[in-house]
Amino acid sequence: MNAALAPRASHPPFPDPHRLGRGEGEGGAGDVPGHGAGGPAPKRTIVGFGFWVFLLSDIIMFAAIFAAFAVLRDATDGGPGGAQLFDLAKAKLETICLLFSSFACGIALIAAKCRSKGWAQVWLIITGVLGAVFLTQEFEEFAGMIVAGAGPQRSAFLSAFFTLVGCHGLHVTCGLIWLLVMIAQIQTLGFRPPVMRRLMCFGLFWHALDIIWVAVLTIVYLMGARA
Repeated sequence: MNAALAPRASHPPFPDPHRLGRGEGEGGAGDVPGHGAGGPAPKRTIVGFGFWVFLLSDIIMFAAIFAAFAVLRDATDGGPGGAQLFDLAKAKLETICLLFSSFACGIALIAAKCRSKGWAQVWLIITGVLGAVFLTQEFEEFAGMIVAGAGPQRSAFLSAFFTLVGCHGLHVTCGLIWLLVMIAQIQTLGFRPPVMRRLMCFGLFWHALDIIWVAVLTIVYLMGARA
């Protein structure tokens, strides 16, 4: 037989010594190269990665506001500063409420993984109640400062303060709305994969708010009261 007409051995167009693409024994020649033997990553991993990217962008935004506050901390224009305005007892109460709400959120996620609808709902409700107490304390602080003539228009320092703390409070408000939606979805849909992915993202969001608040407590309240 002519050598030119002899069948040629099938070889991959590119060498793949580390088996990064699928071999013929794993899916045939029609498989798309570049995927591992198990195919693309699970949707939970993809969703989690995407939400981490969102959280990092949010943290960058908060970092810029923190930087503005650090620059304007002494720009009181002859008005009151942090030592005259901040109530550390109230700030500590807000911190306790938010930290315990984060703990309750973690317990709720564990209960959801165990498929315990009742306990998951109970701990999510506790998370929401503590978050609502935090927001109430923050609103009372803002209202008292405005009544005392220390609103955001009084000085650059107060503008930066209301922007930073208010932005965090706005995130907590959005988190509470998200929490109510999750409670309703667990009640109606149960622990379906989409619900579990949303619950995972909510947990990441809520814990990130705790981390940001610890920075607010340290930089704004503790350092501001000492100054």
